[in-house]
Amino acid sequence: MVNNVDIDAISNSNSKHNDVLSGHSDVLLDTTLESEKHDEAWQERESRNALKRVAGLGELQDVTEVEYRKLRLERVVLVGVWSSARGTLSQAEESLRELAALAQTAGAVVCDGMLQQRYRPDAATYVGSGKARELAAVVAQHDADTIIVDDDLPPSQRRALEDATKVKVVDRTAVILDIFAQHATSREGKAQVELAQLQYMLPRLRGWGAALSRQAGGRAAGDAGIGSRGPGETKIEMDRRAIRNRISKLRNDIAHMAPARDVKRGSRRRQGVPTVAVVGYTNAGKSSIINRLTGSEELVENALFATLDTAVRRSKAQDGRNYTLVDTVGFVRRLPTQLVEAFKSTLEEVSQADVIMHVVDGSHPDPTSQIDAVNEVLGSINGVEEIPQLLVFNKSDCMSQPQRERLEKLYPDSLIVSAASGDGILRLRQRIEWLLPSPRVKVDVVLPYSAGSLLSQVRENGVVEKVDYEDRGVALVAYVNDSLASKLMSVAL
Repeated sequence: MVNNVDIDAISNSNSKHNDVLSGHSDVLLDTTLESEKHDEAWQERESRNALKRVAGLGELQDVTEVEYRKLRLERVVLVGVWSSARGTLSQAEESLRELAALAQTAGAVVCDGMLQQRYRPDAATYVGSGKARELAAVVAQHDADTIIVDDDLPPSQRRALEDATKVKVVDRTAVILDIFAQHATSREGKAQVELAQLQYMLPRLRGWGAALSRQAGGRAAGDAGIGSRGPGETKIEMDRRAIRNRISKLRNDIAHMAPARDVKRGSRRRQGVPTVAVVGYTNAGKSSIINRLTGSEELVENALFATLDTAVRRSKAQDGRNYTLVDTVGFVRRLPTQLVEAFKSTLEEVSQADVIMHVVDGSHPDPTSQIDAVNEVLGSINGVEEIPQLLVFNKSDCMSQPQRERLEKLYPDSLIVSAASGDGILRLRQRIEWLLPSPRVKVDVVLPYSAGSLLSQVRENGVVEKVDYEDRGVALVAYVNDSLASKLMSVAL
């Protein structure tokens, strides 16, 4: 009897346990189903929001093609016109080679260069309609993007040549302005370049049809309704007005930058520090020579217009005097008038210098033309004629012996040096020091030992003839400038 009761109890207990387990399993099953439904909804939402790539669109077969597209430079074709009235064929070829160097400095690949002989450029397309078609074939053959003309093109010729060749056409001035825009670093240099670019751009603006016109009057504005009738202002007129306003602002900004430069220049003048202005054709090696003379580390690069900002570096003569060397902007043939006007504030350093050192690339095939181009720009600066000049031919390590002998005969007072190897730099330093103006005021005073700073200034900016250390002070005989002489007399015993 007891066994039967136990068996029934056990069976009842097992049945209850099974019911509990089945309940738990049902709950777990429902939870799993809900979780799976939630995951499916989330995946569906993600797939709905995700970007899908369509096969066969925009896919490149070769990786090198990607690299080529990223690194591909602008491909250009050069063209020029020459005549016997404008110069010889060799001069025209040299000008085109210089244009190729300008284009490469601007970041382009020169594919071809062509010259056409004619009395004067064609009034319509610069080279004539037939030669324009030949030029279009050359452009298509080289897959070029741009044509660069070795001249200043008026807007009408540029548009006609673009229509004939179906590619962009720029002139020599635009290339030079582009190089200046890439290399300018200082605030004043950037403002000067922008001013020159806007002055170049202003007369070359062109409209793009009635789509951009702001004028509407009479029946032309009938669909626009009340308030739209009237003369209005065209888009090109708005652009011109904006450019004129910007030009006016840049001129004011550059004028306000002048006092800071005048303060520095006046400080050097008051202290009697002589100044040597280093001028020359672009890429003649002016910065390299300054580095050799002063031990500084100015930017040196085998490129045109690597230096656009005036740099002043200090050097010391053998007699102890200090003097400064001013690195200026390089010149080039047919330098755009906009740049000459914009950089007049920088060229003022040349007019205020005590000595002008004219650096020429002696290894150039035609250094005489470079000298003439620089002298033409210097002639536009007031007061330069009275400043002593020193002609220096650089890059003697790249010159042949016949070139060297020819330059020595043509310019007997010049110096031939090499900033790269150091050849002739010592003679150049001695010639510069000989040309520096000497102080004219002679002083014979006894200074107290407490005036050591004044004695140091005399050593740096004057010529000391005699110094004796006596019991009462320092007996000094020297040549100094007017301001320093007055200071010495005020403290003399």
